[in-house]
Amino acid sequence: MTGSARDTERMPEQLAAMLVDATTEAISAVGGHSGGVYLRSGVTGLLRLAVLAGLPGPLFRSWWRLHADSPFPVADAYRLGVQVVLPNAAETMRRYPQFAAGLPFPFGSLYVPVVGGSTTFGVLTVLCPPAADAAELLARRDRMAQVAEDLGTALLRLEGGRRTVAWDDDPVCVQPPATRPSAGRAGGFAWDPVTDVVTVDERLPDLLGVPAGDIEAVDALADAVCPESPGQVLTALRQTAGGRPPALPLYVRTAGDRLRVVELWSPYAAPAPHGFASGAHPVRGVVVDPGPGAAADAAADLLPDGVLCTDRLGLIRYANPRAAQLLGRPRSELLGRQLREGVPWLGQPYCEDHLRSALLSPEPVHFHLGRAASDGAGTADEATWLDVSVHPGDTILTYTLRPSCRVADTASGLAPVPEQEVSGVAAASGDASMAPVYRPIVLAIALTEAVTARQVSAVVVRELLPAFGGGRLAIYLLQDRHLYLAWETGFPPGFLTPFEGVGLDARLPGVETLTSGRPLFFDSMQQLSAAYPGLPLDATEGSRAFLPLIASGRPVGSCILGFDRPRSFSTEERTVLTALAGLIAHAMEKAQRYESEAALARGLQQALLPRRLSLHPQVETTGRYLPGTQGMEVGGDWYDVVGAGDGLALVIGDVQGHGVQAAATMGQLRSAVRAFALGDHPPDEVMSGTNRLLIDLDPGQFASCCYIRLDPATGLARVARAGHPPPILRRVDGRTEVLDLPGGVVLGVDPHARYPVAELHVEPGAILALYTDGLVERPGMDIDDGITALRVALARAGAPAARAGGRGRALAGVAERLTATARHMTDRPDDIALLLATRRAPQAARAGGRH
Repeated sequence: MTGSARDTERMPEQLAAMLVDATTEAISAVGGHSGGVYLRSGVTGLLRLAVLAGLPGPLFRSWWRLHADSPFPVADAYRLGVQVVLPNAAETMRRYPQFAAGLPFPFGSLYVPVVGGSTTFGVLTVLCPPAADAAELLARRDRMAQVAEDLGTALLRLEGGRRTVAWDDDPVCVQPPATRPSAGRAGGFAWDPVTDVVTVDERLPDLLGVPAGDIEAVDALADAVCPESPGQVLTALRQTAGGRPPALPLYVRTAGDRLRVVELWSPYAAPAPHGFASGAHPVRGVVVDPGPGAAADAAADLLPDGVLCTDRLGLIRYANPRAAQLLGRPRSELLGRQLREGVPWLGQPYCEDHLRSALLSPEPVHFHLGRAASDGAGTADEATWLDVSVHPGDTILTYTLRPSCRVADTASGLAPVPEQEVSGVAAASGDASMAPVYRPIVLAIALTEAVTARQVSAVVVRELLPAFGGGRLAIYLLQDRHLYLAWETGFPPGFLTPFEGVGLDARLPGVETLTSGRPLFFDSMQQLSAAYPGLPLDATEGSRAFLPLIASGRPVGSCILGFDRPRSFSTEERTVLTALAGLIAHAMEKAQRYESEAALARGLQQALLPRRLSLHPQVETTGRYLPGTQGMEVGGDWYDVVGAGDGLALVIGDVQGHGVQAAATMGQLRSAVRAFALGDHPPDEVMSGTNRLLIDLDPGQFASCCYIRLDPATGLARVARAGHPPPILRRVDGRTEVLDLPGGVVLGVDPHARYPVAELHVEPGAILALYTDGLVERPGMDIDDGITALRVALARAGAPAARAGGRGRALAGVAERLTATARHMTDRPDDIALLLATRRAPQAARAGGRH
């Protein structure tokens, strides 16, 4: 194997080690309890969580991937290259409401971009206890910024040749750095199994009673920790180096029968990502002399309440007999297991929310937990409810468990669960929780970004169904006193077809929930069949909820939620679902208004764009326009070709914004430019006159424009630009360049703006490309990179046109190739305009004149 191949193979391990060290160092510098590193991935614009310290990965899976253009602090830090400091929940909600809605807990956070040279590799982030204001975190932010700077420098050195620093695996989850020992005296050490070098902190030699120079190798370390049985320590160290640290701390005794606790971990305690070497992971550890606290576990064994302890990654470190009894699991099935394995009922969505709160905020968390009968065959009615309290700690979380029916619950502020709610325990029935504590604000914020009925429906599927455990959804919208299906998922193919376009006089639950304004809930399909005899059913088992969509007192439609198993709907669940239906109705009403306005704007824009371009025997032109697919879909991009004296004017422009106003402003500017061009005014006068017109109109918008007056006979082109991307010229010999031409400010800003004119020569067969920023600008990508990509694409696509002497069909093919990727994009954030022009060779011009 060559040296470069070996380096490429070792890079993931080397990269992860850098990231783990930087994360733990940043957490220590800030005084945080958890943190991580996001890195760019192999997918453009997508960031992936590479390292997560102090938090269990599965519990935070929703945050493993993040788009660089999303409204989150990590994305802003990466995309804008700024440091983001969020001292508390209030500031987080003010600046990043969608992020705060997903993690509505009292914590502070810091985000620092990781930059090496001119490359932004990712973002270093630390979560910490909340602070009163940002000033409290500024000094710690500076220390964290130094860590990020050092990491960026190291990543820049790591990247080179064919190697690219990126992350496409799941995150590596590691323990946070130990901030303070749990009891007694403690000392730490690190062991590199490759070199067999042991390094110790200043406290460990004193605790072990040996000079630091005597414990520089692993055998010496094991002898110093446990002289009576060094093999036990040595075996544990080697297992940890192999990625298998002991599930529980190692308890050893010295010659004087003094108890010592040894805790070992590795940056790769979790399964290593693809490409990691095995058997050579660095090991870190702490040796604790517990002192009189060593009897704590024995005392906890006697408590009448259940006590269970986990580390911050969710590994169960301790469970007393009462906890095992209440959970219906032997202690042997709890100790050393992940919490979600040992206590699977905590996998319910609302429980996971409480666990996230305990990990992120400093206050204890209290909630109810429903578990099935201990024999595993119990029904929902046999379920048991427990009161659970979680007490956060720097390295350990302590859970206390007690039956919900205890009298002591009243004093603790925990109300017993009503008997009728026990039958709805999802854990017992196998269904996902209905999660009545699901926060409507999460759905509300997500709906603010949806502008079409299809986008609203997609948000409901993404946010509502998973939270409530539903498997089927249908949304009907009201039009001309009939209901039409707008979206459906989960129903058998063709099942909903007979209900398409039903009138408001039909006796159907989806109709009656709208006409009455009352939601309808059916705990079983038998209940639904009894209420509506003869109604076709899509399943023999399950439950259904029919919700009216009413906004501002006006009927909008109805929403059907389907669940695959029978279940009851508590009062709280019905209230939350009804409230969410109101949010959906308002979003749908807004979407209908949007779609009406969009249809009007599309019609207006189509009327304003040129049906055909002006013809000239010596010049061939072709244009393309693609509307955006996000937001209003209709913008102010336009292009035109106008006869100007004995020459030809090539024009392209872009009005800021979208919608009817942008399209109307575009039409006015296009008319103005045409008028100036027909009068054969110089390019600078065309720009200045159009600028003054836009200012006089005062539509509250500005526009960019590029105007080229081309002399077909000589090829002389005179160019004026107003804040528009530069043209690209592909010469006959294939050389393609972005024309660095002077320009002025955008139109509509400065009434005294000047627009310098530049000259260039366009040879016969050369291709001149004018375009708007929608073709070259992408979220998370620099526009200069997009222009460069377009230049390269024109160099490749333009070759056939040059060989064909600039024939129109070939030029149209170039336009098709340049816009092919954009045409097939599902989401185009902006509209796109492209105008291509080429001079014909003299013989081609004569042939064109004959035809």
